[in-house]
Amino acid sequence: MARAQYVPVIDATDVQPVEAGDLMLPMQYLIAEGRGLALFHGLAEDDFRSLETMLWQHYADRPHLRLAVALRFRALIDVFGARRLKNLLLKRGFKLMAAAIDVAATQRLNAHFGFKAHCFVLALDAAVTPRSPVVDQQIAERLAA
Repeated sequence: MARAQYVPVIDATDVQPVEAGDLMLPMQYLIAEGRGLALFHGLAEDDFRSLETMLWQHYADRPHLRLAVALRFRALIDVFGARRLKNLLLKRGFKLMAAAIDVAATQRLNAHFGFKAHCFVLALDAAVTPRSPVVDQQIAERLAA
């Protein structure tokens, strides 16, 4: 009797979080291919296909992870189509890329609608804006009271 094969199921309304290092892999691939400005300019469907081929080969033994990374990276590229995110990228430079990947790795993602641009901007701005030690001290004092 043939053994039933397990077919992975993914919840398209809440794509599983991934490690930031796993989400950095597609960005490193694009930089190596000379398409490092993908967050600013977007990607053509052919570029996504070659990227997904690389992901399928790299994560051949982990189908859940490769699908989550592909969906999250595609949504990351799409959310940077928002004017506010492009402006933030121009203002902060390429150091914003690592923070964007950290946010995209863990923020809630609906595969049909992508990341919420407003929430993404807020999370990204909070991640790259240095906090004042005075503010941290005031918060600590309020919590202690």
